Amino acid sequence: MRILVVGVGGIGGYFGGRLAQAGRDVTFLVRPARAERLAKTGLCIESPLGDYHNPAPALVTADRLDRPFDLIFLSCKAYDLASAMDSFAPAVGPKTLILPLLNGMDHIDALDARFGREKVLGGLCQISAGLDAEGRIQHYNELQNVAFGDRDDADSARAQAVAAALSGAGFTLRKSPDIMHEMWDKWVFIAVCAGITCLMRAAVCDVLAAGGAGIVSALFDECAAIATANGFPPGAALAKQRETFLLSPKSTMMASMLRDVERGQATEGEHILAALLERAEAPEEAPVLALAAIHLRAYAARRAREQS
Repeated sequence: MRILVVGVGGIGGYFGGRLAQAGRDVTFLVRPARAERLAKTGLCIESPLGDYHNPAPALVTADRLDRPFDLIFLSCKAYDLASAMDSFAPAVGPKTLILPLLNGMDHIDALDARFGREKVLGGLCQISAGLDAEGRIQHYNELQNVAFGDRDDADSARAQAVAAALSGAGFTLRKSPDIMHEMWDKWVFIAVCAGITCLMRAAVCDVLAAGGAGIVSALFDECAAIATANGFPPGAALAKQRETFLLSPKSTMMASMLRDVERGQATEGEHILAALLERAEAPEEAPVLALAAIHLRAYAARRAREQS
């Protein structure tokens, strides 16, 4: 299976690098500046699970895409989705499948509209990774999970083919029987974690130490109610995550979105918080979520004003 990994950031670079390390046919779609740097330094992964250096990864820029790939491994930021779709569109043929690892649900709607529902799988990942100042991929812990599924038939032949292509590549892969429900559960979790840690500019344990357990629970209940109204009530795994990561005084959980804010970078606030609020039957019944979304919109407005 010919795999096109869109981007060589923390997620695409890590999982794509592991696939290349395992001998899979992987090509990275990159912008010209990133291609130039990778041509000099190669693809570098530094991880507690083992480092990897590929001095000459297979790279392609959008203007050089001239034939379809079997699988598009999509891991861009939500705010880059429109430009990413334009860049990899020439690689989408009649039998191409697209595996997105973005958060939320708006990207599914956008991909369906652009390329057709039959081409778009459901997917999510769990990993803490990023780029250092030299462009090396830093894997910060041992978490490296990918879950995916055919949204219409979990045991379809194409789902089995993707599982065979991605299995045994040094990371944990799971073919989900209900990937959409898992994606909604992750959306709720990320919205709560990002919403509360960005609002309070602190890790979960700090918020709880300040007496904020009630507001954390209120935000969780609001997000869970929206998921339930959309047909995806929280599962048992999400309930456990709530207690372990969102309501435990020992939890040092801090959303990557807060790190983006602290670095003055763009965030996915619109795609995770505001987009979830838009799916509420009664947005006025989710005041904490609304406050968190407005908070990040205000940050984005100030950032744009100061940059201009």
